[in-house]
Amino acid sequence: MNRIRTMKHYAAASILLPAASVLIWRSELWLLAVFIGWVAAAAVLWVWCERQEQSNRMSRMTHALQTASIRTLNHHRHDWMNDLQVLYGYIRMGKADRSVQCVEQIRDRMVTESKIAKLGIPSLVTYIQSFRTMTNSLLLEVDIDGELNLSQLPLDGERVSNAIVEIINVYRFAIKPGLGEVAKLTVELDLDEKGLQLAFLFEGEIGDVNEWQQKWRQRVKDTPLQPLGAKQLPEQLLLQAELGN
Repeated sequence: MNRIRTMKHYAAASILLPAASVLIWRSELWLLAVFIGWVAAAAVLWVWCERQEQSNRMSRMTHALQTASIRTLNHHRHDWMNDLQVLYGYIRMGKADRSVQCVEQIRDRMVTESKIAKLGIPSLVTYIQSFRTMTNSLLLEVDIDGELNLSQLPLDGERVSNAIVEIINVYRFAIKPGLGEVAKLTVELDLDEKGLQLAFLFEGEIGDVNEWQQKWRQRVKDTPLQPLGAKQLPEQLLLQAELGN
């Protein structure tokens, strides 16, 4: 990639020599023809380098997405295997009550994952589903009341989704290091007649609360999300997006 960028710079810089020649010997028409041809060749080389860089960027992005997808699938597969092993153990021991309880927990998680997949914004769905591959310092849970598709609501679902991701990241990077227990963040989404209600419920300790306040307010600025109440704390951040915004 650096080689291609260097070629672009050389192509641009190479125009200086024929340009200077044309300015010095203005009466020489053949120099003007050489200059025009030189510029055309440099432009062709520049366009080729741009396309190569774009192709390289796309290849890197594709590779990164594939790697993230594999990590996410491996995490989900590991979780399902753990659940099945626990269920199999209860069945072998004849613990019917525990078996039923385990099946209900699996069912509840399947329902939650189904609701997440139906949020309608691919970037948000991918972020939530792959969150466990990003960090071990924060446990993320999402609680969705009923069926919710942000892309079908009369609001800017993309901006709301981006804000949700950014706020989760604010919590993620604001956690005070060195604590024994893993911090937990529960994101609750609820739709009612007032609009879209969001609650970020945090269990843990924030390193700098003032910095946390500044950052989450920056993330919701110029978005449909507005805070509910004058004072918001890390333990309970409440936001609302009115429909139609």
